[in-house]
Amino acid sequence: MPYQLSKSSFVKGLQCEKALYLTKKHPELIPPVDAAQQAIFDQGTSVGELAQQLFPGGVNCDFETYDQIGQSIADTKRSIDRGDTVIYEAAFKEDNTLVFVDILVKHEEGWKMYEVKSSTHVKRVNIQDAALQTHVLSQAGIELVDVAIVHINNQYVKKGFLDIWQLFTFSSVWDDIQYLLPEIPDQINMLLELMQKEEVPNMDIGPHCSNPYPCALTEHCWSHIPEKSVFDVRGLNGRKKFELYNKEILRMVDIPEYYPLTAKQKRQVNGLKHGTTVVDEPAIKNFVEQLKYPLYYLDFETFAAAVPLFDESRPYQHLPFQYSLHVQHEVGGTCTYFEYLAESDGSDPRMNFIKKLIVDCGTIGDVIVYNKGFESGKLKDLARDFPEYSEPLLNIRSRLVDLMVPFQKGWYYTPEMNGSYSIKAVLPALVPDESYYELAIGDGGTASLIFQAMAEGVFNGDINQTRKDLLAYCKLDTWGMVRIVEKLNSLGYG
Repeated sequence: MPYQLSKSSFVKGLQCEKALYLTKKHPELIPPVDAAQQAIFDQGTSVGELAQQLFPGGVNCDFETYDQIGQSIADTKRSIDRGDTVIYEAAFKEDNTLVFVDILVKHEEGWKMYEVKSSTHVKRVNIQDAALQTHVLSQAGIELVDVAIVHINNQYVKKGFLDIWQLFTFSSVWDDIQYLLPEIPDQINMLLELMQKEEVPNMDIGPHCSNPYPCALTEHCWSHIPEKSVFDVRGLNGRKKFELYNKEILRMVDIPEYYPLTAKQKRQVNGLKHGTTVVDEPAIKNFVEQLKYPLYYLDFETFAAAVPLFDESRPYQHLPFQYSLHVQHEVGGTCTYFEYLAESDGSDPRMNFIKKLIVDCGTIGDVIVYNKGFESGKLKDLARDFPEYSEPLLNIRSRLVDLMVPFQKGWYYTPEMNGSYSIKAVLPALVPDESYYELAIGDGGTASLIFQAMAEGVFNGDINQTRKDLLAYCKLDTWGMVRIVEKLNSLGYG
């Protein structure tokens, strides 16, 4: 049976011939789409459907099941023949290549193609797949006069009704496409011939594995890479990692002593080689002695929707919906616990978040966070968007102390951290009895996606149990900071 290309398989093949071949001939190697990736796909679909309102009244030629693709192509031709001027998901197949155009519009000067992306700028790969579509449409007798990428304007602020003409930006890529069009026929033929071959293409791993998209076959193609490999050296340039790999140096412990590394990278490599732990007691003592009690251990969770849901919010703006707060009045003292999780009814979570946070955080004492830039930025945004609360919000912001600093600066390092100073690495290294692994929700990204689904009314799980899981995850972040400071106190005063 002859193979055919789609826009996604064309881009995949140009990125990696082996990935295209295995996807077509050994689909069992492709892992299931995880929740995070599916959320990205769903968001892209929603943005595409919303963009159709830019050109209302069009004919939709989309399909529901793959056996209806032929009907979709026929519907598109019928729509064009009868003079329809706006077509959604227009389908064309030429040169064994199938493409779908998000929005096809016939203006006075001719047909224009609009490809909708949920990103905030035009990427090279967008131009590449638009060039393929332009070629296929040309072969089908549709001579375009312009091609535009329709993408999100992240400077738009929602005020009242959603203004889609402000939400979206049009970027013509017509001139860029002209440089790529002459190569398209040969590229199509090369990839179609590739899929007919019996042997898997002999392609090793390389930077192409993640550019322009992360490959779903990483687990298969990277199976020969050991744990704690040269690819795990934090901050090492990708070119240098493959330079070591191409010299058959795969394990981190086999990196030569003379190989140029930064101080942090040497600390990670030597920690693994020699089991070296670094403890700068004077620096740690100075850090803990500077802390002003009572201490407020604070952690936010946020979500960021492509399409703003609430007034005074922007596309992809991180909106706080939850916090955990442990309050400690003296060194080694017991903690009082506070928490907040916004309602799951689609209302703006920020106002009640602000009001409770201001009360719970008091007015004096350090506010301990992990990765200060994040909470600092969110507090600044809240003060801007809700100026009536700016003074107490900025008071909290002025009191922030970053607990990541002792680990980021290398004052305390153990091999168990494996070069990372994130709380997910630091907490179990310092306090082995504390772990995120047994939690139903174990990372901020998952928490964000789940609450966003709730806010958008598309969550299908058990809301009551999920809310409990969200609270448990956020609580461990701040309790973990309490335990970390406890450990630092024992080192600083030990």
